[in-house]
Amino acid sequence: MDVSIRPYAPDDRDAVLSLAARLTTGTAPWRDPVAVRRTVTAWVAEALDVVDPETGPVWVALDGDAVVGVVHAGTRVHWSGEVDAYVGELVVAPTHERTGTGRRLMSRAEGWARERGHTRLTLETGATNTAARSFYAALGYVTEEVVLTRDLGG
Repeated sequence: MDVSIRPYAPDDRDAVLSLAARLTTGTAPWRDPVAVRRTVTAWVAEALDVVDPETGPVWVALDGDAVVGVVHAGTRVHWSGEVDAYVGELVVAPTHERTGTGRRLMSRAEGWARERGHTRLTLETGATNTAARSFYAALGYVTEEVVLTRDLGG
């Protein structure tokens, strides 16, 4: 596969949004799947609505003319007050998993962060999304925080 990475263009919107549902992988089973899908699709749409190469870039992975992946970067303030680079969304089409496409997209986001002087890049994924957690661990990412939840319903 000869996958290339380039900045997002408005003509990519439908193809990118069609990948958004993949972000539901690893969601806790007690969460409403319809609400989760609606929310992750809104995250991706919002990122596409405010693309800015300096503060909120989005890159797509292309196999020929087909969009097969997307990554959105930006910054956010950590609770410590430090400003970290942040990957809000990384999605790769099922046909392109384990082909290096995700690595190439993450490399582009990391390069963007380094170019701006950031020393950390953070991201979040579902606790049960073992494939994503293994992928990020292989890239050198470590767990920094853990969210705990308890059912109080009876």
